[in-house]
Amino acid sequence: MPGRTVVGVYRFLLTPRWWGINVFTLLAIPFCLFMGSWQLSRFQDRVQEDRTQTRQIATNAHESPKPLDSLLPVDKGTSGKRTTVSGHYGKQLLVPGRQLDDKDGYYVLTLLRTDTGKALPVVRGWLPGTADASKAPAAPAGEVTVTGVLQASETPGDNGVSAQGGLPAGQTAAISSASLVNLVPYRLYDAWITLDQADAGMRTVPATAPADSGLDLRAFQNLGYTGEWFVFAGFVVFMWFRLLRREVETARDAALGIEPAEQPVVTVS
Repeated sequence: MPGRTVVGVYRFLLTPRWWGINVFTLLAIPFCLFMGSWQLSRFQDRVQEDRTQTRQIATNAHESPKPLDSLLPVDKGTSGKRTTVSGHYGKQLLVPGRQLDDKDGYYVLTLLRTDTGKALPVVRGWLPGTADASKAPAAPAGEVTVTGVLQASETPGDNGVSAQGGLPAGQTAAISSASLVNLVPYRLYDAWITLDQADAGMRTVPATAPADSGLDLRAFQNLGYTGEWFVFAGFVVFMWFRLLRREVETARDAALGIEPAEQPVVTVS
């Protein structure tokens, strides 16, 4: 049986069962590699985006502020830009549960009513401790011109923004037109700013990167998925060789007339 070593032993590869196994393997491996490469490219894009944002922040800090209307609507390109707005301060709210330098505190948010008939939420500064309206400095009276960094409306659940409800009157969990529309009697811009320099007695709130950008949790999820897909590809190859080896051994034993060992039967008395 000299010819049986190659032809006979591997004849099982032509059976319908092994055709299915081979087709699945040939499709699964490139699919896993493609998905892993795609997830890796997403992570690399976010790394490049983070570098671009870092350079952009440095550039924005030295740019002259631009009129608000020229920067709207807020997107990844305009978020972080400096803007200047004139108007009269109106209703004031507190935004609890905000940290600065790992210390708990709250933002002092005041609505700036502009000549356009809309109001712009302005974060005038940060104070430590539990939100307390009696400790928040009153906004300047009369017409003011403020300069700050433009930010997109927050979405509860993103960037650590709280989604809690049932806050006391005069407080809001998120700085967004959707959250504020029922709290203030003004039409609102779908944006807000944090002042370049906080008002007296408060600390300046730094600008944040736009949601779903840069090296955030989702970026590292992309990196984790990259590893998973490549592991899946390796697992498919491993299982194919394992099945092949077992089938070859079974075929050779059958060719030599060796019966497969029977599994012992366990009886319960």
